[in-house]
Amino acid sequence: MRINAHGTPWHGDDCVRVGELAAQGLIAGVVLPKAERAADLARVAEAIGPQGVLVPLIESAAGLDAADELATAPQVLRLAFGNLDFQADLGLACDADEAELVPVRLAIVLASRRAGLPAPIDGVTPDWRNDQRLAADTARARRGGFGAKLCIHPEQVAPVHAALGPSADELGWARRVVDAIRASGGGVVSLDGRMVDAPVVRLAERLLALGAQPLP
Repeated sequence: MRINAHGTPWHGDDCVRVGELAAQGLIAGVVLPKAERAADLARVAEAIGPQGVLVPLIESAAGLDAADELATAPQVLRLAFGNLDFQADLGLACDADEAELVPVRLAIVLASRRAGLPAPIDGVTPDWRNDQRLAADTARARRGGFGAKLCIHPEQVAPVHAALGPSADELGWARRVVDAIRASGGGVVSLDGRMVDAPVVRLAERLLALGAQPLP
């Protein structure tokens, strides 16, 4: 459930409603826009209860500055990036590739990693009818270390889900890596002319996990 930001006239009522819905078992988590301090999350966490999870949206310079603080706040499931509001906050006018936001996205990925959170959620593609733009944005998200992407229309969900997961070729490679390293007894081996050591194995295992391919 997404609620209004801390500091807006509606935030208090939203927190009350969150508590009511959580008590009925109707919501499991809350997305908080324009999160800028761990204290912003505390009232929401209290409302939803200790079993509920929080997803702070980083949408401003202040939010980015507090990324580590937000990532380590109690009950935070993962960070999310509000790319459009972030541009507005800084007065940016990005092209479709959003090249100006590369360091911002990396900072959010790094904060998530430092806090031991799952890969963060990337921002929206506003033109839901533009399949090429959605595909390019999702590919950029995956290359940049994001594990999910916000959607603004139901038709975006399936292609985003498919694009963020590993391809059949990647899964095949990952399976061969795992098989080769296990056949070697855990030592370093060569596969397709490339050395397979611990970092390569970790990548293969991550791809198999993303593809829901159980290890033998």
